[in-house]
Amino acid sequence: MSLPLLQPHEGPVPGRHYLASTLETVTWGWLPAEGTAPVAEMDSGETITVDTVSHEGIMEDQGRDPRSFFGRFGIDPADVLRDAAVIAAGYPVRDAAGDGPHVTTGPITVRGARPGDVLRVDFLELVPRAPYGVISSRHGYGALAGELPPPPYPGFVPDPGDPEKAGSVFAFCRASADGTGSLPVPGGRELRFPLTPFLGLVGVTPHGAVPLGSVPPGPFGGNMDVKDLVAGTSLYLPVQVDGAGLFLGDPHYAQGHGEVALTALEAPLRATLRVTVLPSAESRALLGMLDRPFGETSAHWIALGLHRDLNEAFREAVREALRVLTDLYQVPTDVGYAYLSAAADFVVSQVVDDVKGVHCLIRKSDFGAWT
Repeated sequence: MSLPLLQPHEGPVPGRHYLASTLETVTWGWLPAEGTAPVAEMDSGETITVDTVSHEGIMEDQGRDPRSFFGRFGIDPADVLRDAAVIAAGYPVRDAAGDGPHVTTGPITVRGARPGDVLRVDFLELVPRAPYGVISSRHGYGALAGELPPPPYPGFVPDPGDPEKAGSVFAFCRASADGTGSLPVPGGRELRFPLTPFLGLVGVTPHGAVPLGSVPPGPFGGNMDVKDLVAGTSLYLPVQVDGAGLFLGDPHYAQGHGEVALTALEAPLRATLRVTVLPSAESRALLGMLDRPFGETSAHWIALGLHRDLNEAFREAVREALRVLTDLYQVPTDVGYAYLSAAADFVVSQVVDDVKGVHCLIRKSDFGAWT
């Protein structure tokens, strides 16, 4: 059975506040900058439900018309999200080569947040808004840029604006209510895989009046693509400006570690979050000297490394994991280094953005008797 369609302002909205993605509440390809007017305000500890919009289906190489694009795959115009269609039609002309792809919703002011504090974002619900999504492999990008994408084959649509090349190849996927996605394969077969929805892009407004592109993540968070941050997990973000200026976007239904083809299964989510300000002294007692995004699941701490060089991103993840062991558990560096080698898992978050990501999963249970 297919998933239901969640149009804006329709269906369950569990958060104390609700934020739709509109022409007034999103930026396309850029992050909010210091001084950007907030599109919503909330108090620490409150919840908010945000309807996020995927960039896939509305991009320039897809015609900037989601009804036409998804119509190629048999989707009725009434089954296309209205907010995606409005943003595609009404957003100002973009530099498709220079602007980032992501539709970013925000910034959201969290009253009382100040630089030096930490914003805790608890992902309470991440609900698919449509029964379909897209995996894209664009020419010149991805882990095998220059080798792939391949020539088109049934079920895939090449970029009509680049007929001389393989161009952009879009794989259309169905999403079912049983929590699985299906990807068509030539010969009438399909690949099925579990859906694990998460937001690829979550962050706080960076310092500075000049907006940053949406692609590279940084100390403020952003486009980190950490697939482990599903419903029931938390993300900690060092506040950069007064009010924090929370933003989010790049919704996914599923992703493999690495995201090698350029995108994962990109599709819109209704995200309900609890957002809490941790004052400086409280955050230091809980998390130590945090200067970058940091994740938590019921089973793991998640230490992140971010760098344009993948090897250096790996080293950054090791250094951050060692900081966690030192600050949270007072483990000497040499002992912690040995522990990480024997017991921790380092995984590649993604290799396709300008800034690459590696994250380390540290089991809390290994330190259960220490707390």
